[in-house]
Amino acid sequence: MSVIPADPAVAAFVSAVNGGNRDAFFAVLAPDATMSDDGSERDLAGWVDKEIFSADGRMDIETASDEGRALTATFTNATYGTMRTRWAFTVADGRITHFETGQA
Repeated sequence: MSVIPADPAVAAFVSAVNGGNRDAFFAVLAPDATMSDDGSERDLAGWVDKEIFSADGRMDIETASDEGRALTATFTNATYGTMRTRWAFTVADGRITHFETGQA
């Protein structure tokens, strides 16, 4: 059973990913949100479509720290299979302004 992140925005992010709900995913992001993968800035919309929504991405949260804004998760998608990943979120006014992911 997954850990539920304490931060409500991060919990909504994980729920949207696991539910395959692109609208809910973008609703929890700030309009100018950014992201990076393994230290490289990425086009957020293109990345999430490729890595999550068109590839049936799922997150199983193993640990949460930094008030629920730092996660270690088993991430699975149809493209790359299963991998251990780390996620770090910046949240302002209840919305995610940036997230960083990469292999853990």
